[in-house]
Amino acid sequence: MFRTDIGLLASHLAAGEIVSDREIGWCLMASSFPENNSAVCSEDIALMRLAIVRAGEAAAMGEVPVGAVLVGREGDILAAAGNNCIQAHDPSGHAEMRALRQAAEKIGNYRLPGTTMVVTLEPCAMCAAALVHARVERVVFGAHDPKAGALVSKYRIGSDGLLNHCFVITGGVLGKECGQLLKNFFRSRR
Repeated sequence: MFRTDIGLLASHLAAGEIVSDREIGWCLMASSFPENNSAVCSEDIALMRLAIVRAGEAAAMGEVPVGAVLVGREGDILAAAGNNCIQAHDPSGHAEMRALRQAAEKIGNYRLPGTTMVVTLEPCAMCAAALVHARVERVVFGAHDPKAGALVSKYRIGSDGLLNHCFVITGGVLGKECGQLLKNFFRSRR
């Protein structure tokens, strides 16, 4: 079991359970550094470009341009999706939710440990909670969302230690490009 919550780690240690240094390290990194921008790598940028393609596809369908890609531990793409709330008449049709559903179905388990979610916009509270529930290990996002961002902008879901799982957060990857997609979309609607 991969534990990434400081409170849970402390209780497991107090009970004499074995907890790996890796678990302690991930938990401390996730809780101490809510937005770890030094962790950006070329794979993050390449995956963000794929998420941007999915966001563009969503925009072409009249959806808010948000795209998400979920990758496994070895970098294998498990799912990629864009927003689909309007077309599907589904308030939970966010790109992150769709990618989580696709990956869970593909793997045959709702828990997705060792995965990384790459998304063009900082996740909202609904998506952040689903990422916690799915036990995603890391979230990489593009544009910050000052109105509804639930990872670093408005809330600290996934890094505040209040829930049963934490994940590492890397924000601002191709943030200007991701933000411009949204600005262009909403400008065309006004």
